[in-house]
Amino acid sequence: MAFCDSPLLMKLLIFIVLSIVFVTTVSSETQCRNFKSIISFGDSIADTGNLLGLSDPNDLPHVAFLPYGETFFHHPTGRFSDGRLIIDFIAEFLGLPLVPPFYGSQNANFDKGVNFAVGGATALEQSFLEERGIHFVYTNVSLSVQLKSFKDSLPNLCDSPSDCRDMIENALILMGEIGGNDYNYGFFLGKNIEEIKELVPLVITKISSAITELIGMGGRTFLVPGEFPIGCSVAYLTLYQTSNMEEYDSLTGCLKWLNKFGEYHSEKLQVELNRLQKLYPHVNIIYADYYNALLRIFHEPAKFGFMNRPLSSCCGNGGPYNYTFGRKCGTDVIECCSDPSKYVAWDGVHLTEAAYRFMAEGILKGPYAIPPFDWSCLSSEIQNNGSSDIDNSLMDN
Repeated sequence: MAFCDSPLLMKLLIFIVLSIVFVTTVSSETQCRNFKSIISFGDSIADTGNLLGLSDPNDLPHVAFLPYGETFFHHPTGRFSDGRLIIDFIAEFLGLPLVPPFYGSQNANFDKGVNFAVGGATALEQSFLEERGIHFVYTNVSLSVQLKSFKDSLPNLCDSPSDCRDMIENALILMGEIGGNDYNYGFFLGKNIEEIKELVPLVITKISSAITELIGMGGRTFLVPGEFPIGCSVAYLTLYQTSNMEEYDSLTGCLKWLNKFGEYHSEKLQVELNRLQKLYPHVNIIYADYYNALLRIFHEPAKFGFMNRPLSSCCGNGGPYNYTFGRKCGTDVIECCSDPSKYVAWDGVHLTEAAYRFMAEGILKGPYAIPPFDWSCLSSEIQNNGSSDIDNSLMDN
């Protein structure tokens, strides 16, 4: 028993115990954080008004007009939906105000969040895509441009470098969805799938580089969405409609080969996120499985209160999917359905508030966040208030 009295051994035992406590504490703090703000990058899936803010007042985009925004805000806000987006439901769940757009904002309060996502944005630079024959004029605010805007704005967002680092460290950083438009523009121009697949590693590298740069600035928690099941998208179903029924999923009516492409991107993205997680174990990198969070709705639409086979758009006209290329919702030639809550697709490209609500629920409460969020450190008041809207919608179905 004499060895128990050894001062050296006692010091070693104390060191081991303290190390275990420290590691456990760090791990707990990494997984469960009481976020003070949301910092967002991406495209129209997360745009809360940036494209509108960047637009010429004499040449406003179609999202500046009703019926955009009719369901929740009762007026257009620049969101590409009839109401709230996934980012809005996340903010509500966290007890934070809706995240204001950065571009074009006058005297906006960015203390609780700032959004750089712009409708039409790409992960890759516009010049790079045009070199590959992918020409578009919608916007040139790529992920790199958004990140530069964020860095340039820091002196106005926080008082000192240490304050800025503290702000970034305590924020939930939403990285997208971004990259979808890189593929959309190519597909819509008739590029073949092999050409589009060549973009996937380049897109993922851009996303990874942005995450790495933000980690260097203090970022601790990232929510990184994957691709949508684009084979269920009204625009794609219209563009690639075929009489060959073998190309459609018999249960959902979605195009199988396009959904496989969505899976391909998402799988490659997860591999890269896992690599980053190993490189930065002190950081929490969460994959948001947008693909399956949405696909489950197409598998069982009635369970979520949607119409059977919900593959037509609420706001649109023409063809089997109520959509015609070149004719945009928000113009006087396009009609809108009377009840968007029964529809998954809003305008042929984007989703309704009702669909985004269920996607947000699946990410916030599982099982579509990998690894899942740990909300144990949130106050019960925030948990109850923030999630009541989502919970009530589930109880209604």
